[in-house]
Formats: sequence, C-alpha cells, structure tokens
Amino acid sequence: MRVVASSAGGGGRFILAVGLWLAAPCADAAAQIFNMQPVQRPPADVPAVPGPAQSLAPSSSPAPAAPKGPMLQSLPPAAAPVPTPSPSAAAASGQVALAVSARFGRDLPAINGGLHWRIYPSKPDQGGAFRPVKEDRGAAPVFTLAPGAYVIHVGFGLASASKAVQLRSDAVREVFEIPAGGLRIEGKVGDVRIPGGQISFELYRGSQFEPGHKRPIAQSVVTGDVILVPEGTYHIVSNYGDANSVVRSDIRVQTGKLTDATVTHRAAIVTLKLVNDLGGEARANTQWSVLTPGGDVVKESIGAFPRVILAEGDYRAIARNDNRTYQRAFKVVTGVDGDVEVLAR
Repeated sequence: MRVVASSAGGGGRFILAVGLWLAAPCADAAAQIFNMQPVQRPPADVPAVPGPAQSLAPSSSPAPAAPKGPMLQSLPPAAAPVPTPSPSAAAASGQVALAVSARFGRDLPAINGGLHWRIYPSKPDQGGAFRPVKEDRGAAPVFTLAPGAYVIHVGFGLASASKAVQLRSDAVREVFEIPAGGLRIEGKVGDVRIPGGQISFELYRGSQFEPGHKRPIAQSVVTGDVILVPEGTYHIVSNYGDANSVVRSDIRVQTGKLTDATVTHRAAIVTLKLVNDLGGEARANTQWSVLTPGGDVVKESIGAFPRVILAEGDYRAIARNDNRTYQRAFKVVTGVDGDVEVLAR
C-alpha cells in the first residue's frame, strides 16, 4: 500500500473512505458498472483481517493480540509524544506553550496519524507572503511561540482545518475537528482482480450528474492507495487500460470511515494479429485501428500483436500492411481474453 502526495490544498494526498451509494448507469456506452458493498462499523470496531469497511479511529480499549487491520496500516504511524513544556518554563523564556490535536468530530475519537501542522503569523511579511514559523507532523505536538496572533492550519490528506489564536501569557490548548473519511479502490473483471498497473482512478468533488466542468482532486490513483477527503459526495472515474473501458459512479464519504470499493469492469484483453493463415505467425510493422460499428476509432497502434483492453461489445479491426488493408469484425465478451486474427487475404 502506498501513501501518495498531491498538490491539492497544499497538503499530502492520502486515500480513505466510507459508505458509498451506487449511481445510475451513465448514458455513455463506454461506462460500465460500479459495484461497491460497504459495511459500516462503529469507530471502535476494527477487524483483524481486511474487510469492506473499516474505521479510521483508534480503538478506545486495548485490542487483543492480532494482525493489524487495513485501517491501522492505512495511516502513517503517530509521531512520538512531544513532552509538554510547563507554562512556567515557557513564561521564563518569554514564550507561550501552544498544544494542538485533532479529532474526527465532536464526541468522536482523536486522529492519531497523517496530520501536518503549520503555524503562520496573522500578518504577512514585508514581501506580502505568509510563511510558516513552525511545522510538525505529530498527532498532538506542542509549540512554543512568542506572544502574538497566529493562524494554525492542519492538513489531513485532502481535508484540512484552520483557526486563529491569540497567545498572551498562559498556555493554550486547541482541538481541531476534521470531518474526514477515506476511500480505497480496486478493480475487477468478474471475480478476477485487475493488476494495479493496468487500472487507475480519478476522484472528483460532487456528483457526476451535477452541471459544470469539474477538475479532479486526485489523479492517477492506483489500487491500494488510501485517499483522505472531507466528508461529502464524490465521483470516481475508473480507467482500465487506455482505450474505452471506463466506469463512472458516485460515492458518499462519511466521517471516520474507510471503505474498500470494488469497481467491476465489463471488458477483456484482446491481442490483434495479421496472419496469412489461421494460427500462423503474425506480420510485423502492421498498423491497427479498432472501430465501433458506427465507425468511431477506439484505439490505434502499430506492431505484430498489440494488446488492447476493450469494453464488452462489437468492433471492427482494420490492419494495414505493405500498402494493403485488411479487416475483420469481432466481438468482445467480458472476461474472455484472446486473439483476434485478421487474414491477409
């Protein structure tokens, strides 16, 4: 499993999730089916083996000795506790102690990993820029700062929160609420898991049916990534291969939950060959075009036997070799990989 960086929101890109709901099929012929079966659990219920839905929150009671579940492996480990400076020691040095921590929400457990804290002055510097004066990636760090006005910003994947504080002489403790959840996605064709290198995902805010142009908040997400996002509605675009096997669906991310979503593609891998006789050797330097029955180009390539991932349906293969053109109609059936041989006659 990997944790990914992202330019969104100035923070790291992780990947986490929640309860999902299945959207109606897209009108696009290339869109397929998005199967997700989340099973939500209370925050303290973390199974010892992978399951459809996990909690992002730590258990409130000691857990029995058992292998860690996906939730515990999804977040970076919490940093070692930082000793809290005494108010008198901070005051003696002319500084003020500022202790910070984060939780998923009121009456919800603390977030114990994956946080990035930044402390900014309330006013820009002489160049007009706001530059952090302190940073930390611990779960509950303690900063010592000169008295004054500051802005605290904490990032948790693509979710974040900020708060203005005024430090005078007494120590200050601030607790941030970050209502975030996560999403982890994999793809399948039938019961067969799609290798990570053949499938990727993009995540967008809001429903796919909302009007307006949307930009992805996470791109090139691969199997096993855990994306941390604010609670809300999102939609996923899943690309299996680089042709027309595309799945779109809406999801609902809830606070403190990690949901494993499975995207089911109706597609197969086809190997194209131009041969003199059935079962014969493929000709090299062949130019290929795969068209829909309506004549739309789905994929173009060059080679003796290119492999193409195609959505289920009817197609026509066009092969060009030695200034001659050959063609053949063929059908793609979900999960049935095979060769499409075009006879050079």
